Amino acid sequence: MVPTPGRIVIHRLTEDDARHITQQRVRREPNGDLVRKGDRYPAVVVKTSPANPAGVVGPRVLPDGQDPPLRAASRHRGDQPGTRSWPERV
Repeated sequence: MVPTPGRIVIHRLTEDDARHITQQRVRREPNGDLVRKGDRYPAVVVKTSPANPAGVVGPRVLPDGQDPPLRAASRHRGDQPGTRSWPERV
């Protein structure tokens, strides 16, 4: 199932994602936990493609603290850094 805009998915940070969040924090007063490659954060799906059989989405990642949303490039479904998945049911 391909997520539709507005759905929440879990995004696994890449090394570049983690570096970007850390650099933003250094420019301001540091706030939030240490971020690393592979850390999982919620993301809102903002873009999909109707002709997209692979389920690639364009998410906005929501880091903790006062960090602004991070725009992530196209993300496939998976369990490695740089991928997205559905939240676990508990």
